[in-house]
Amino acid sequence: QVQLVESGGGLVQAGGSLRLSCAASGRTFSSYTMGWFRQAPGKERELVARISWSGSSTYYADSVKGRFTISRDNAKSVVYLQMNSLKPDDTAVYSCAARYYSGRYANSYEYDYWGQGTQVTVSS
Repeated sequence: QVQLVESGGGLVQAGGSLRLSCAASGRTFSSYTMGWFRQAPGKERELVARISWSGSSTYYADSVKGRFTISRDNAKSVVYLQMNSLKPDDTAVYSCAARYYSGRYANSYEYDYWGQGTQVTVSS
């Protein structure tokens, strides 16, 4: 069992930055692929970024590539999402998710554990 708790969301103006954190507890954090998803009102949940066990492999959705950076600190059991140059279209609830073992997991149903989510609102 893994428990995930996100923090760092809030209200920011377009062009600004936020850093989301996801603290994990429970089983060995370094055994999990971690993902950040977001869901805006009326839209499907989408994978924003993903990071491998070691942090050596990452994936970004085209919509955030070059603006967002995912990273992890396995010693602290935390995964981060640094979001720069934020746009109003980035407004959503952001959730971190964990999937045991390595893989290119792109769909929400492939993840085993979820945090409660944190709201990010970008004003124009």
